[in-house]
Amino acid sequence: MSDETRTATSKITGRMNGQNGVSITQLRAAVKGTVITPGDDGYDEARTVFYGGIDRRPAWIVRAADATDVSKIVSFARETGAELAIRSGGHSVAGHSTTEGGIVLDLSAMKGLEIDVEQRSAWAEAGLTAGEYTTAAGAHGLATGFGDTGSVGIAGITLGGGVGLLVRKYGLTIDDLLAAEIVTADGQILRVDADTHPDLFWAIRGGGGNFGVVTRFQFRLHPVDQVVGGMLILPATPDLLRTFITQAEAAPEELSTIVTVMTAPPMPFIPSEYYGKLIVMALMVYAGEVEAGQRAIAPFRALAAPIADMVRPMSYPEIYPPEPEGYHPVAASRTMFIDKVDQHTADVIFEHIRASNAQMAAAQLRVLGGAMARVPADATAFAHRGRRIMANVAALYQNPDEAAAHEAWAKNFATALNQGDARAYVNFLGDVDEAMVRAAYPGATWDRLTSIKAQYDPTNLFRLNQNIPPAK
Repeated sequence: MSDETRTATSKITGRMNGQNGVSITQLRAAVKGTVITPGDDGYDEARTVFYGGIDRRPAWIVRAADATDVSKIVSFARETGAELAIRSGGHSVAGHSTTEGGIVLDLSAMKGLEIDVEQRSAWAEAGLTAGEYTTAAGAHGLATGFGDTGSVGIAGITLGGGVGLLVRKYGLTIDDLLAAEIVTADGQILRVDADTHPDLFWAIRGGGGNFGVVTRFQFRLHPVDQVVGGMLILPATPDLLRTFITQAEAAPEELSTIVTVMTAPPMPFIPSEYYGKLIVMALMVYAGEVEAGQRAIAPFRALAAPIADMVRPMSYPEIYPPEPEGYHPVAASRTMFIDKVDQHTADVIFEHIRASNAQMAAAQLRVLGGAMARVPADATAFAHRGRRIMANVAALYQNPDEAAAHEAWAKNFATALNQGDARAYVNFLGDVDEAMVRAAYPGATWDRLTSIKAQYDPTNLFRLNQNIPPAK
């Protein structure tokens, strides 16, 4: 064991043994799951999160087996003062899924799923990924909307809101959340829904992991069997982008789109002459009848001769393609909401992407509205119901020495793209200050959340997140 490893381990075990005499052996005996410490086989793999550039060494990684394990570890962290990180899929942009010298409570082994086909609902444990849940539900011709990446954990995406490829048809993920099981800071295991602990149920629908560890979710399922979906890649011009967004806003609510202007990667479905050049890549899902879906997609196909057209009738789970193993991107990114993509906005997007020397530069636009917008803004902690378009900009790179330059590019791009709306979607925020977190929870939403935080987590035990401090 290296000196660095000994230091990381002793930093926490010394406090634990000094405060309550609990040893590693005793903790391992107390939980049904697995406890991994520095020096154990598999430690480096266990501490690795999705995004690259995050190299932290937790002293303990506990793969919980059930809610009782979670309760014990939460109580353990509270009693010892250890920093506690919660991990479902490990996709936190800010690196909140891990800790330096603290405890990672890893939920990835908790993959129980009970589907009630008749009632169109499912109880899903927090270690499931969006792809795993969607594949299992899809076997019954049913779906709950998550994001656009199959490896994302259902817990993180749900707690922040959940903006995916069914957002216009069925709303956010939280709009299909019926109930949850949550371990609070005092170690209690609570069931919450609209009638039981309704304040806490309100808060976890958009408020992130600030209020406890959700171990199970009960979701509503929708009949989504065959869709018309896939990827449409078009030549990139500002005029085409502007028209695409205009058409996406006018399209039937059954159609949700995620449009990315980017430098083309060397992928087998893209002709080699486009590698490194700008393209418009659209991920599209029409959740309805196939013929109607083909009609809805036709105007987008007609914008230009497609570079690649993979939009077709498919089962909904096919929208999550296999992901490359060992992929750990490093990115400088920003997120915001905008009201329109006019010619000026389109020109700004192309100007900034062309100016980047990153391995890949991109601007992603998600047209919102539909079912998401019909939910009152104060019905959940996601307060952005009236926003029209979500915009994300990112520069992917490998050389750490380039970080400052790419961060400056992302900041300047976001400033140029800003249309006067300071609000942001919490799940896409990086390592930001409290002012930016407050922008994710504007007005009375913030005040209500801090009050609920004070009730359920007065010492801010759950602080490795986009943190909402308890009201004083």
